[in-house]
Amino acid sequence: MARLRAFKNNFTAGEIAAELLGRPDLSAYANGAAKLRNVLIRPTGGVTRRPGLRHVAMLPDSEDEGARLVTFRFNTEQTYLLLFIEGEIRVFHQETLAAIVAAPWSADQVRQLSWVQSADTLFICHPDIPPQRLTRTAHDNWDIAGFAFKIEDGSGIKRVPSFKFAKEDVTLTPSSTSGTITLTASEDLFTDAHIGTRFRIKKKEVEITGISSATQATATTKESLVDAASTRDWEEQAFSDHRGWPVAVTLFQERLIFAGSRDLPNRVWMSKTSDITNFNLGTALDDESIEFSLLTDQVEAIRAVVAGRHLQLFTAGAEWMITGEPLTPAKLRVDRQTRIGSQIERSIPPCHVDGATMFIARDGRGLRQFLYTDLDQAYSAEDMALLVPHLFNDPRGMDYDATRKLILLPMGDGSLAVQTNFRSQQILAWTRLQTDGAFRAVAVLNDSIYVLVQRQNGLYLECLDEACFCDAAWRGSSNDPKTVWGGLEHLEGRSVRVRADGIDRGSYGIVDGMLSLASAASSIEVGLPFKHEIEPLPAEIGGDAIAQSGPVRLIRAVFRLQDTAALLVDMGNGPRALAFTRFGETGALDAAPVPFTGDREMRGLGWVRGVDKPLWRIDQAAPQPFTLLSVYTELKGTE
Repeated sequence: MARLRAFKNNFTAGEIAAELLGRPDLSAYANGAAKLRNVLIRPTGGVTRRPGLRHVAMLPDSEDEGARLVTFRFNTEQTYLLLFIEGEIRVFHQETLAAIVAAPWSADQVRQLSWVQSADTLFICHPDIPPQRLTRTAHDNWDIAGFAFKIEDGSGIKRVPSFKFAKEDVTLTPSSTSGTITLTASEDLFTDAHIGTRFRIKKKEVEITGISSATQATATTKESLVDAASTRDWEEQAFSDHRGWPVAVTLFQERLIFAGSRDLPNRVWMSKTSDITNFNLGTALDDESIEFSLLTDQVEAIRAVVAGRHLQLFTAGAEWMITGEPLTPAKLRVDRQTRIGSQIERSIPPCHVDGATMFIARDGRGLRQFLYTDLDQAYSAEDMALLVPHLFNDPRGMDYDATRKLILLPMGDGSLAVQTNFRSQQILAWTRLQTDGAFRAVAVLNDSIYVLVQRQNGLYLECLDEACFCDAAWRGSSNDPKTVWGGLEHLEGRSVRVRADGIDRGSYGIVDGMLSLASAASSIEVGLPFKHEIEPLPAEIGGDAIAQSGPVRLIRAVFRLQDTAALLVDMGNGPRALAFTRFGETGALDAAPVPFTGDREMRGLGWVRGVDKPLWRIDQAAPQPFTLLSVYTELKGTE
């Protein structure tokens, strides 16, 4: 019988897919695991049970797609969490509902919203809705209104982008040069949706006031026309209900930038410098507005525009770099960098991560790192989810926690995929968080991670809190110990786990928002239990030591722990608790455990063949702290 000793001193490769079971030669195999659920990977290599989710607010139940979380930072003290749902925006300040603002979008439209903040204003775009300006005037006073393009005093000329959508040879004939006139088109052109929009005839502006037919419209001149002759030199307002509205928005070099629309999917518009409502092209002076299209071998529908080291465009088929120091009509340069493409069916804003821009690939199966290198003077788009395709299932959002170095992505299956990202240390490790319900959205505000969770009783706003050990958790205290606790309406009818005075009291039911304990307590935490799971990859076997196809027996395992108060391990003969935990008849701890740091050894039992069953497995729901630093294993197998 041959023996194999292995020391796993870190989990810095995170959970990896089963496709790598045949590649024990990779460093990711040595530092990875078969399953890491509801744990977070420390930059030093260990894994720790994730914090619980503290209950913040019950929310109006929304359709599956109809909820987004957006952060709004006015200054260090005035920060807000905005909830976008069907027909409204809910504003939270310091986790208290401060305002409810009526909004013009449906539940289906929420998933296509994009936004950017400037001081006290949030600009919000959707391809079927005029751009909106959400403005904060006080903590509890917020207003939303359509974005207003600049109108020149006196003349009434609107500085809105324009474009000729019709064929080049289509002409317009005005009946006169001023006042109320009739416009006659050489082909069908006008619809009722044109009413209120602006046309430019030989660069002179008129406003459509009525539609007589598809070839005839009534208009009011905003400036005298050059003449009343038939002309092909005309354009109509680029944005309208008829032509669509901007898809994406950002701010860059003191310009407001709109990108893409339904009828102009590959076009970009930049405002005049320091005059963000003015899109007048003028005479192409350095500070005047800029327009351009991505002219390629295929239509590049723009999905996002990002202000980074350079202006970055993300389209359905490629990624682009827009350069110019500064951007001016004469200096602007557009270069395609990579050909990955972004999602079409929903808008997931890319996020900045330590100098890189993370974006979701078009197929929804990968997270790409758009990173510029000075050596190549170009961007690359490395796949950051190459080893974990099983964790990616219809991403619905993304945000980055810069303090903990975590990229967080809620998935369509209700899980929350999390990458610990320390690029400088080459730590890119994935885990999966799960809860009794489904994660729907995530946002990071003031170092706190907020999530929307769809649970059995509705939609909830919750916060990842290191002081909590359960989900949808409520914490209370009393100077006088008591058995009856109220304020638990959000857990009505649920079976909950109770942690009282640091002791796990097991499961209870909530009736009429009340909890009745068997014995009095001074402090409690009540919430939904969750379990964390850790499974190692099959032992690295082969060569002259142990035959890969032969049976293997785990003789013993030594778990190095830090500040751990509960550990339940299955070594092949069922789950067993280590000695420092004390369990009562109900399965709950009968006394508050003292967190332990050090090594604990357990003996294995039974033989394992193949990769179907792990040599050891941690699977526990005890609401207690847990951190695993390393594992030493001793195996026996056939030669």
